[in-house]
Amino acid sequence: MTTVDGDTRVLGIETSCDETAAAVVVGARSVLSSVVSSQVDLHARYGGVVPEIASRAHVELLMPVVAQALVEAGLEDDGIDAVAATVGPGLVGSLLVGVSAAKALALVWDVPFVGVNHLEAHLYASLLDEPDLELPVVVLLVSGGHTLLMAMEGHGRYRLLGGTVDDAAGEAFDKVARHLGLGYPGGPAIDRIAMEGDPTAIAFPRAMLDQGHDFSFSGLKTAVVNHVRKHPEATTPDVAASFQEAVVDVLVAKARHAARQVGAKGMCLGGGVAANSLLRERFLDACVLDGLHACLPTRALCTDNAAMVAAAGWWRLASDGPTPLDAGAEPNLSLPTL
Repeated sequence: MTTVDGDTRVLGIETSCDETAAAVVVGARSVLSSVVSSQVDLHARYGGVVPEIASRAHVELLMPVVAQALVEAGLEDDGIDAVAATVGPGLVGSLLVGVSAAKALALVWDVPFVGVNHLEAHLYASLLDEPDLELPVVVLLVSGGHTLLMAMEGHGRYRLLGGTVDDAAGEAFDKVARHLGLGYPGGPAIDRIAMEGDPTAIAFPRAMLDQGHDFSFSGLKTAVVNHVRKHPEATTPDVAASFQEAVVDVLVAKARHAARQVGAKGMCLGGGVAANSLLRERFLDACVLDGLHACLPTRALCTDNAAMVAAAGWWRLASDGPTPLDAGAEPNLSLPTL
């Protein structure tokens, strides 16, 4: 098995959706560089990510981004000990660009290639800031494609507690923002305008609030659309604030319940929606009230980035060794659970 220690330098590559990213991380603790090239402007006119456009942009952007990550890390090509890349879940065309490039670099540099699960990478985003976090913890992973509650009992040891039965929270943010004419991406747009509104103005439903650890946001999205149609006088800031309040109420309530049930030492937040101002505030408040350690990644580590891929890659290399070079992209890859 490949020797992995605190000085092992991993180049991470992330191309699962519409962010082209590369980073160099040492020992899953120290981020030497993290470069992200966003494609938001390319997709904004379409109101969402266009897979073909995303994959073509990755082809153009990836190697310049990798080169910049190496320069910012102060390393030459021979300074990298392993190359990690997201293999899934995600858009298959986008994933293939990153996986193919990572394998090529690993071959040229004669270093191990490590395939990384994108969801697991989000779990390790928090641990980049707190690598010695006491386990077990409950992780609330909230993004455009996933809403999951996980118990992390050890490195690589996860237990699924709950997930969404329909729309992910981030997907609901995007759809509501589109209906309100706020543009793409919807999450940051709603976050901004909600600050001007009254979160108690409209009593939107909190679906499945007291029903286990699963989530449902499709009905909430529909409730917003119906309310706006019936009450055209409702202001956009009030609608956005009330919608955001309903989403955050459900997310935080279920995370707290899960933490109590599993006897967690702390709660971690991850995924793109973890950058939401209200969610971060309520999540911290809940941890203080419940006497739990709060683990929140910086906003830069919430959205798709390669530092979290490199960190997860370090742990996978240490536990499982290199990934075979014939491994492919898996767009529907799930997180391995106990």
